Amino acid sequence: MSPGTNVQNHLEFQQWVRFPLESVFLFFANPENLPRIMPAASATKLVALHRVPPPAAPAGSLVETAAGVGTAIITSFRIFPLLPIRAQWIARITEFEWNRHFADVQDKGPFKSWHHRHEFQAEARGDVAGTLVRDVIDYEVGFGAVGAVVNALFVRRQMQETFAQRQQTLPKLLA
Repeated sequence: MSPGTNVQNHLEFQQWVRFPLESVFLFFANPENLPRIMPAASATKLVALHRVPPPAAPAGSLVETAAGVGTAIITSFRIFPLLPIRAQWIARITEFEWNRHFADVQDKGPFKSWHHRHEFQAEARGDVAGTLVRDVIDYEVGFGAVGAVVNALFVRRQMQETFAQRQQTLPKLLA
């Protein structure tokens, strides 16, 4: 790898929860829930939200809480859990389809590039109805070979831990 080369990274996570598709989708489509699904050590805070309504909602959906295409979400978080140093992240919703998926990209933040697609599918397991939540993340750390090492030693592992922790807390948050 040459010094200026950046590597596109790909991660996927999935989790089945025993809650209806519509309520799971609405939980995730509401940016105000983002700090609740992040690890406590990150101390994630919602700094500002410039919400754009999504397209016409299915009957009975709470449109006012969902964030449609063009919504800007500004958060801050601790880069290293034990240090008070905070970073800002500005994300923008670029895709939205009710009860199916939405996606966000990073406009400003710690990555060279970031695309996160949130997918939802109704799925029964045995006699229990529920929802399969799938996250597909494509990102670049930047900084060539140095960034590749940082990703291998820190970034990838931190994201895996973040999603593992979310899998533990999500059922409690949805209850």
